[in-house]
Amino acid sequence: MEPEANKHEEAQPVALVIDDSVDVHRLLRARLKPEGLELVQALSGPEGLTLAVSRTPSVVLLDLDMPEMDGFEVLRSLKENPATQHVPVIVLSGLQSPQDKVTAFDLGAVDYVTKPFDLTELRVRVRAALRLSQLLTMLSQRAQIDGLTGLWNRAHFDKRWPDEVSGCVRHGRALSMAILDMDHFKSVNDTYGHPAGDAVIQGMSTLLQRECRQSDVACRMGGEEFAVVMPDTNVEAALVLCERIRVAFEKQVWPRHPERHVTTSIGLVGSSGSATLSAEEWIEAADQNLYRAKAEGRNRVVATDVTPRARLAQAG
Repeated sequence: MEPEANKHEEAQPVALVIDDSVDVHRLLRARLKPEGLELVQALSGPEGLTLAVSRTPSVVLLDLDMPEMDGFEVLRSLKENPATQHVPVIVLSGLQSPQDKVTAFDLGAVDYVTKPFDLTELRVRVRAALRLSQLLTMLSQRAQIDGLTGLWNRAHFDKRWPDEVSGCVRHGRALSMAILDMDHFKSVNDTYGHPAGDAVIQGMSTLLQRECRQSDVACRMGGEEFAVVMPDTNVEAALVLCERIRVAFEKQVWPRHPERHVTTSIGLVGSSGSATLSAEEWIEAADQNLYRAKAEGRNRVVATDVTPRARLAQAG
């Protein structure tokens, strides 16, 4: 399983056009088609804000003079929302006063094009905004990738995990999450040196990339601790995966110390859907299972099903 860092680069870029003129939408759809964009149209500010969150566009083309909610309000809302604040916005407007341009740039627009606009010039400006979007996406993704292993890091986990729990609670999706911690890892560093310890950490990352599915999210949480988020996966299926990882890791032979095998303990929590735990409570439950695995002899998986009916059955 590879990090998802390149998915947005491979997908067709989305350009969101927020303009109350149907003619402008028709014109842009015809003239920007050669740019390989998927054009999404919104005829009002509120509709545009909703689409900006749900479609995560690579660029927004925004009219200023709209009823109900003008472009300045839309631009301010886009830049105040963490989900959309980094999306480049090109203002398309018939307003040509210097103050309007200053206001638009102060609110975060990357470009300002006056109507009637030259379509060739607009295409060039859109390309420049798309390049900016790609660079910002790349920087954001690299900030969430662990340098030693190439897996997602703790920052990515902290950003991703609440969304996964929300999907489980609101939509009844199955979800599982495991925390893995290597056993007696400090003694590996102390006995064989930190390069040997780094090799073991990299070996675990390679194993996770090999064994996890494309939909799973493997993260290095720090040191010798890892987490695996398994969307649409109940605890029984997650336990099979965790056991496979545990056994494969135990059998691995390390070139720097072939006589010394390394094992891992795993705390697993899963639900068949609609679990009522918060994101923090879920992590705490996985941590408790990890501590149990350590206390009961290490090199094992301790799992809990937090599906409400399963918890009731266990309580009874």
